[in-house]
Amino acid sequence: MKVLVVGSGGREHALCWAIAASPLCQELLCAPGNAGIAQVATCAGVAADDVGGLVELAVKEGVDFVVVGPEVALVAGLVDRLGDKGITAFGPSAEAAELEGSKGFMKDLCARFDIPTAAYACFDEPDAAKAYIHARGAPIVVKADGLAAGKGVVLCRNENEAHAAVDHIMSERAFGAAGDALVVEEFLEGEEASFFALVDGTRALPLASAQDHKAAFDGDTGPNTGGMGAYSPAPVITDEMADTVMERIVTPTIEGMAALGRPYRGVLYAGLMINADGPKVLEYNVRFGDPECQPLMLRLKSDLLEVLVACAEGRLDEAAVEWHADTALTVVMAAKGYPGPYEKGTEIKGLDALAGRDDVVVFHAGTMADGGRTLANGGRVLGVTARGATVAAAQERAYEAIDRIEWPDGFCRRDIGWRAIGR
Repeated sequence: MKVLVVGSGGREHALCWAIAASPLCQELLCAPGNAGIAQVATCAGVAADDVGGLVELAVKEGVDFVVVGPEVALVAGLVDRLGDKGITAFGPSAEAAELEGSKGFMKDLCARFDIPTAAYACFDEPDAAKAYIHARGAPIVVKADGLAAGKGVVLCRNENEAHAAVDHIMSERAFGAAGDALVVEEFLEGEEASFFALVDGTRALPLASAQDHKAAFDGDTGPNTGGMGAYSPAPVITDEMADTVMERIVTPTIEGMAALGRPYRGVLYAGLMINADGPKVLEYNVRFGDPECQPLMLRLKSDLLEVLVACAEGRLDEAAVEWHADTALTVVMAAKGYPGPYEKGTEIKGLDALAGRDDVVVFHAGTMADGGRTLANGGRVLGVTARGATVAAAQERAYEAIDRIEWPDGFCRRDIGWRAIGR
């Protein structure tokens, strides 16, 4: 079949890398893609948020199946528009994608269907939010309601920080329309983990777990980012914990969405906080995580395309997934300055020396080709991903590979996987 992957990040490179290996894939397109994706797919210059352009491209190219990577296109209804043209796509409808598109909607769903999450309140004007913060005390969490590229969550240590966060989101419009409303919620302590399941509307197939590192710098310090690294599996998600997550969180979410007339299809990504009280939902995402997708794809033994098609067609009862027992770990190399202002167009050298290895894959996140050169073209630029028998072994291989990359304008954390190694 002819497949189109939508997106240009490390997640989409990992998806293209896995899909290209499927016997079912006769031709692979990606829009818009990047320099790394161009090595395994034909890239088309249509932006990932250009819904009309993407539909036009899929029709023109005779695409059989579309895999939508980023959340913006899902929330904007790309899957619905493709369906109107008779093209099957992997991902939720616009109505179901509101699970990520509105944090208030997600929290209200949890409250209505008894899904464990932090105590919260929703607001559409700043003074009421500040009054709630004063009544609740700190630490507390302030979140922009809409999509903010993973950066709309502020962990506030005191009341002044929380009030400043409200102003930053609602008055200063730091995240644009995403800050028209916000959620203020209880601060939860524990260990975070990412749990993924494929959902075909009525059934769920659990995938492997992962743990992301959001903070920019070592020791989980600095501002939150889109993710500076991840590893899979996450030791905190034991088999028993995975069963608990499916029973208390995933299943009631699927049933709740169906009851609301918004049946969910696609990958359901639950960001969890796990402590002595068990797992609680911090957030839902309606797509694979980035960078969590990269270690997941390096561990996957099954045919990804076959499983995604079965999910999209409502046939998850016919699907199964197998995983390599090894750990996989991704370290993100980002442009200096990220998540603040950074320079584009700097040259990256040394990538050819890492090509052809089966234990290390460099997934491109923000790159562009310039003749024979690879240039940085984003904040998060590379996802250096390695597999090993243990987290420590995978970590050692990833950093050994990073040390062979020549990019003086980039940086990375040097402690990805520290929680698991500390165990």
